[in-house]
Amino acid sequence: MENTVEENEAGSRIDGKTYAKAYHSILCDDMPDFILEYSSLPIVQRLDGVGLLCGTDWTPLFDNKFFYSRLDHSIGVALIIWKFTHDKVQALSGLFHDIASPAFSHVIDFRNGDFEKQESTEYSTREMINDDLFLSENLFHDGIYKYEIDDYHKYPIADNPIPGLNADRLEYMYPSGAALDGTWTFGQIKDNYSFTSLLKNEKGLDEIGFSDMDAAAKYTEKFLNISTMLQKNEDKLSMKLLADTISKAIECGFLSDDDLYELDEVSIVRCFDRIIRENQREEIVAESITEFAKLWGTFRQMKKIERSDSPIKNAYNISLQVKKRYVDPLVKTSTGAERLSKINSGIAKQIEDFLNFKDSEYGAVPWL
Repeated sequence: MENTVEENEAGSRIDGKTYAKAYHSILCDDMPDFILEYSSLPIVQRLDGVGLLCGTDWTPLFDNKFFYSRLDHSIGVALIIWKFTHDKVQALSGLFHDIASPAFSHVIDFRNGDFEKQESTEYSTREMINDDLFLSENLFHDGIYKYEIDDYHKYPIADNPIPGLNADRLEYMYPSGAALDGTWTFGQIKDNYSFTSLLKNEKGLDEIGFSDMDAAAKYTEKFLNISTMLQKNEDKLSMKLLADTISKAIECGFLSDDDLYELDEVSIVRCFDRIIRENQREEIVAESITEFAKLWGTFRQMKKIERSDSPIKNAYNISLQVKKRYVDPLVKTSTGAERLSKINSGIAKQIEDFLNFKDSEYGAVPWL
């Protein structure tokens, strides 16, 4: 098979851990001891093998520059919350907000049919936090109740409705842009992040915004560019194809639902590659395994897709509407704060164009 895990890793231009360490130092000068302590717990360390970019690290359809994990993302979110609040509880809620993410992240939401909200995998967050004994010991020692950290949605700096800016959205778009298309360099991130500010939104709630309109516009433009990539059929097809592959692997007994929480992505990819190699040597192969091989082989080798108004024969086809991620951040003004779109007509037009964007009805890749 082409594009093995080893080739993928060797072909990365940046080491993911080196990137994350440097990036985190921008988000917060000093890593608080409690974030180091809690992020070392097994329940959090599991996320080190789960990618932020939802399986696109493992197909040549994308040219991701490095692997950025959900652990890296979670630490980054906690650091941003800490910077703006210096509240340990809120920072921990951010650290644990993705604790229920399975391997390949939102791909499993696609498997569950949750394309437009992509929240189905969040539902076990509270249960996982409640059941973890190591976490319980740490929280008891620090005098923190589990209910205080098991739902980051209740802290507006950690999370708020679209199009507001929060620690989660602010964090993930910097490394997403850097990894997907080199949109953000370290220098650009450091400069842009330096203009972030704690402001009050229309409801009188705290919200992360910008003290400078140009910085807000630059962040929003890059956010919309990456969000448009996520609306295109390449991303939708990649995620749906991988979701169907995982379903078929579970049907064939190659994988279980529990494995998605117990194995990292590298291990699963290697397992699938090995199954393909072994079955290529077999003279008689079950139909279900043949179907799995067709799905996985196409995912691992596809380099471009086709667009069409109708399904294409002898190809894997998708036609999906997915979650629209965008921001319209607050900007500091002489009288308080205003949404960027209210004071920048160019950004207002870009947001409108994004919301109206629609790729071709179908995206397809010939079976490989």
